[in-house]
Amino acid sequence: MNSVSPSAAQYVGSGMYHDEPDGRRIPSTSAQVLEPRSHFGHGFLADGHREGSGEPDEVDRLKLRLMSAWNNVKYGWSVKTKTVFSKSSPLFLMGQSYQLNTEAEVERFRLAFGSRVWLTYRKEFPQLEGSSLTSDCGWGCMLRSGQMLLAQGLMVHFLPSDWRWPDCPQLTDVDFEVLRPRSPSRSSGISIPSFSSSWSSTVNQKQPAGVSAAADGLRRAPSLREPPVGREPQAEELHRRLVSWFGDQPAAPFGVHRLVELGKESGKRAGDWYGPSLVAHILRKAVDRSLEVPNLCVYVAQDCTVYTEDVKRLCDQSVSDSSSSSGSGWKSVIILVPVRLGGETLNPSYIECVKNILRLSSCIGIIGGKPKHSLFFIGFQDEQLLYLDPHYCQPVVDVTHGSFSLESFHCNSPRKMNFNRMDPSCTIGFYARSKKDFESLCSAVSVAVSSKERYPIFTFVEGRGQDYGLEGYSGGSTDTPTHIIPPGKLNLNKKRGSAEEFVFL
Repeated sequence: MNSVSPSAAQYVGSGMYHDEPDGRRIPSTSAQVLEPRSHFGHGFLADGHREGSGEPDEVDRLKLRLMSAWNNVKYGWSVKTKTVFSKSSPLFLMGQSYQLNTEAEVERFRLAFGSRVWLTYRKEFPQLEGSSLTSDCGWGCMLRSGQMLLAQGLMVHFLPSDWRWPDCPQLTDVDFEVLRPRSPSRSSGISIPSFSSSWSSTVNQKQPAGVSAAADGLRRAPSLREPPVGREPQAEELHRRLVSWFGDQPAAPFGVHRLVELGKESGKRAGDWYGPSLVAHILRKAVDRSLEVPNLCVYVAQDCTVYTEDVKRLCDQSVSDSSSSSGSGWKSVIILVPVRLGGETLNPSYIECVKNILRLSSCIGIIGGKPKHSLFFIGFQDEQLLYLDPHYCQPVVDVTHGSFSLESFHCNSPRKMNFNRMDPSCTIGFYARSKKDFESLCSAVSVAVSSKERYPIFTFVEGRGQDYGLEGYSGGSTDTPTHIIPPGKLNLNKKRGSAEEFVFL
């Protein structure tokens, strides 16, 4: 098996610098196309033959090969660090709470984390249309984070809420306090399951009776460990099919090829930076134009406002799809809310609101990250966010084969970072299966984001966007995002591009 631990590449975020082999950091000379007010990406102008370049194709191909080699080194450094998990504080992952003070809870967390779909940089995939790029290393991290959010929404939509992948990987490079030695006097011959990369090594010492069978099971190789959950053929088939929709090939409905193609409608090309707000609209278009998910739609909030009547009209098939054979019914909905939680840095007063949102079972994650480094946030513990990182370059997987390996689509190394390092630009995702779920979501989220001391992160407003001077709504088929400013507020953002406009909170 190929190792796919992201601990093998500690995702150097080098927005303005790059590392020399001798350890020095020097300013980057690569061209940058910055999105207004956006901090994300490592983008570069790398199209095979950009207009006016005047360089022959051979030179361009040589540059791409050198860039690919550099990215493989940059995102392939082996740096061993361990993520520490406290046993005294609850950890929240996709709305579920885990008190990691017992081995059983550690196992429950392992299954939940390892079942999330993990989408990362890939190399050697079919050439992106309009460029010579065969990899998204260095520029596609926000697209990958958006893919992971959509994948989580699709998992909730298609699979049972308690579904877990039977082949969940063992966790590596983590340190659970509950699994540490209880006292220094403990026999040195006892092997403590630290989930390090050497977890599968054979332990020859005789184990005392005090070591539980559960702890011993955590040290066993996956092939020797009894599967903690049963295999359901139908669920496994749905899981594999869902992953294939994100394959790196032009035919995949939510693959990077498709997302780049849709990004062209907003003036983006392969190799450019993508911000969290723009990615939200790209995901909306991808779902709207796909045939794989006819009973699901995506609504993108505008200027931190969710217009409930627009959502209901979008989901009510008797209104939005009168030509459908069903003629009635309710579509499930993914609601994406682009926000900016501060100016250049995260406003600390909004940290508690972000925590409240991540506690909700209706939340499917946050695409954002830290400056120059996109991440997909899926939970938190204390003052640290739990995330999946796309900055790990892996070979492309041919998902057209029915038995393709799923190993590289699931992460075995959870990572955390402090809230104060979070970039203020982000997009929050929610899922509602039914009309009743949507109404419950509105109530729960409104409570989570409300505060008497500060302006809410975003709001739910009765009515439609056009009632407030909006010509279209974000759930429809409009190709460009439209924005409004609440009454009484001056529009101070006219000089900025519409792709990344936000209401400052």
